[in-house]
Amino acid sequence: MEALRLFGIASLMIFIGGCAMHQNHSKKGGDFADDVSFLKNHGPVIVLSDDAGKSKVAISPGLQARVMTSTAGGDGGNSFGWINRPYFAKVAAGESNPHISAWGGEDRFWIGPEGGQFSIFFAKGVPFDLEHWFTPKWIDVEPFDTISTSPKQARFRRNVSFANYSGTPFNVQVDRTVRLLSEDEVWQNVPMKMAPSGLKIVAFETNNTITNKGSADWTKQTGLLSIWILGMFNATPQTTVVIPVRQGNGPAVNDDYFGKVPTDRLKTIDNVVYFKADANCRSKIGIPAQRAEPRLGSYDAKNKVLTIVQYTFDQTAHDYVNSAWKLQDKPFGGDVVNSYNDGPPGEGKPQLGQFYELETSSAVRATKPGESLKHTHRTIHFQGDEKSLDEIARNALGVSLEQIKAAMQ
Repeated sequence: MEALRLFGIASLMIFIGGCAMHQNHSKKGGDFADDVSFLKNHGPVIVLSDDAGKSKVAISPGLQARVMTSTAGGDGGNSFGWINRPYFAKVAAGESNPHISAWGGEDRFWIGPEGGQFSIFFAKGVPFDLEHWFTPKWIDVEPFDTISTSPKQARFRRNVSFANYSGTPFNVQVDRTVRLLSEDEVWQNVPMKMAPSGLKIVAFETNNTITNKGSADWTKQTGLLSIWILGMFNATPQTTVVIPVRQGNGPAVNDDYFGKVPTDRLKTIDNVVYFKADANCRSKIGIPAQRAEPRLGSYDAKNKVLTIVQYTFDQTAHDYVNSAWKLQDKPFGGDVVNSYNDGPPGEGKPQLGQFYELETSSAVRATKPGESLKHTHRTIHFQGDEKSLDEIARNALGVSLEQIKAAMQ
């Protein structure tokens, strides 16, 4: 059943089901300084900052160099990344989940595929079910080595060995650079005739590389690996995910992850997909390669925050890992972009938290010893008045703020 096509953090708690329509009132942390202080109680934190001390990014080297959160307003500004404080507390008290540690963070490094004959989340020969699903420790609880740091950039590395579901061994070197972008770079990536004034901006990108350090080729016959970046953000009742799609064959959006998404929560209008991200209905969508664009975003009308995500995308590439929890006929027919909205899973189980996700994946290709696969994932947050944000939304996503808000009404 395709509802078992579970991806990412959503796989933690839930089995099968659709939307459970209940409001969750779990609290997030405070401002950026409060979140950084909390994180420092649980391990080292690297903070990148612009010269003015307004745009900041907090990185946890102990959690695979994930970007835990960022701000555009200095220490007292909004903290954009979702942080699962209760889980940190449980781990500190000696409790943990053996399947996944749901720390949170707005840019975390994973590798796919999750399911199928080339899965790296299931051991060889075991059933594809939650009992046998385990996130590899090195992308879950183990640290990356810090290679270098500067005020606006940090570099990390990790060497690992593992085998996929088919028994194919992999020796992989992971290189990851987190870089704070200047406002000039922001406007190069979101080109405007004239940059709007009066906005708070923070932008960063992660440049991720996996290198074949083994002695054998990585092939489609024995299994390939993808770079998978997942960002978790604080949800509000007025948050909408916006994903432009190309004209093309086949459906623009796949919503057969946890059961069909209700039509009032997912709409495709004029080649733009709108997805309600209020953390009140557990659901997930994906965009296939033939319809994807190298950009997506979200708008939080409550806090007036426009988020733009850009990523490495080659329109000529067609092979993306399929992470469905079953042996697959098309193991390289997966989605490129995903978005997840958390919500109550039903059956009395607790909700994970008030968050939604924006995710991107690299294409896969045969890789010889010494060759590498690269993927860049860029996150830009704009906060300010809606007139200025509207200009950016029209330019970066092709729609106005009014269109975004009206789509989910």
